[in-house]
Amino acid sequence: MIARFGDTEQTLDLPPGYTLVALRELGDAFAHGCEIAAEAGAGTLVWVRRYDLVEFAVVLEPDEPLRSARRAFYAGMNAVADAIAAHCPPEREVAFDWPDAIRFDAGLLGGGRLGWPAECTENDIPAWLVFGVILRAAAMAHVPEVQAASGVSLLSEGFEMVETDAIIESFSRHLMTAFDRWKERGFEAIARDYLERLPARKAGERRGIDVNGDLLVSVPAESGTQERSSLVDALGRAVWYDPQARGPKFG
Repeated sequence: MIARFGDTEQTLDLPPGYTLVALRELGDAFAHGCEIAAEAGAGTLVWVRRYDLVEFAVVLEPDEPLRSARRAFYAGMNAVADAIAAHCPPEREVAFDWPDAIRFDAGLLGGGRLGWPAECTENDIPAWLVFGVILRAAAMAHVPEVQAASGVSLLSEGFEMVETDAIIESFSRHLMTAFDRWKERGFEAIARDYLERLPARKAGERRGIDVNGDLLVSVPAESGTQERSSLVDALGRAVWYDPQARGPKFG
């Protein structure tokens, strides 16, 4: 069952320009966002009311071809990390596993996903993109206690229950700020913020994000050859996500 909040009272404090669509516990924010994106339009934020997960997705309407528009994924990841950092206990680290996993103090907390119209080619401007997020808020009721103990959740790491909703509200504001920075300073400002939270694998490596979103890594001391990692392929794998549990993996 779906509740839509536009002209009526909102249960999240979102900035102007957002419209909230709330789903019951069994809803899937990312799938529903992709389903309604064409009709609902930019700024629609789909939120699943769950105590054990922070789950939401936002509809975007890019103005450039899909090949480069996918870089909006990095703006979304930065906004999530900034929102978590704004509410977490002091001196705790939010980091990424490229491209889509979110770690908190080295433990896997959740991740992001990106969807676009299936018929859209690389050179077409997509009618919509959907950026989705799932974070583990608390131990999931259907997961065995031993397995759950190997995971990281917001509540187990010192967050308050009220802050789980506040993270979504904070994300919505940070996302607007990220796109403003992109417009004013170019994508390099977004890439720099993202790469600062991506741990280096080798000393001295140089990293960048290509115009199509691929990760570029070179180590000058090792002949300077450049390694390319495909964003599209990595998003398709979503290694942080457990489709059976419909949430972040443990361990």
